Amino acid sequence: MCGIVTMKTSYGEAVAFSNSIDLDQQAGPVEDDPDIRLRVMANLPLHVWDKEAGQRRVLAARWGFPHRSEWRRPDPIHARSETIDEKPTFKNAFLDDQRGVLLVSTFNEAPDIEGPTIQHTITPDSGKSGIAMLWRKFDVGAAAPLFACVMVTVPANLLISGLPTDRMPAILDPADWAKWTGEEPASVDELKGMLKTVEGIRWIMTREEKKATTKRGKPTVTNPGRLL
Repeated sequence: MCGIVTMKTSYGEAVAFSNSIDLDQQAGPVEDDPDIRLRVMANLPLHVWDKEAGQRRVLAARWGFPHRSEWRRPDPIHARSETIDEKPTFKNAFLDDQRGVLLVSTFNEAPDIEGPTIQHTITPDSGKSGIAMLWRKFDVGAAAPLFACVMVTVPANLLISGLPTDRMPAILDPADWAKWTGEEPASVDELKGMLKTVEGIRWIMTREEKKATTKRGKPTVTNPGRLL
């Protein structure tokens, strides 16, 4: 399943979500907007609805809920859409509008097979895709509470299932972002209806090649740096 995402720097800014639909209609990305690659355990910039303040904001939440016996360990990191309103771990967050949108330009998948992990980068045909996320606030006995999140998953589409793997991130329709975050009212059935497999798209899947390692040479008088 997905454990790596890539986003543009601007995707972590509040304005990126506030004007999301308008930005999608603009021609081409900003050239000086660098990519950020984030993995499980990283703090993700979730676009959420602050009910008390009555406004949108960005919440930094660690990717991975804390394990019940060791909060530093991320487990789980995903939530299945089919049981999101049934499993105790996710139910309260789902029903209490603790839902967020993670804006990404790519996400990674790997085959569900034994052996070394072979990462594949999935590039959707939209410059910015919104992944459905859940977040919660945890009291872990540390100096400050832990805000953590999980990615909502759905059955893999035809492209991704060919790896093979059976799950993929739930990509939200931009028209549903406000309802998903709780800014606009929506029933449980409406919310679950947003979590569907995206088919009939022109996505690109590229296998990531491992970087070649350079064998360290023997140290010489003229090249003492090889001592390190």
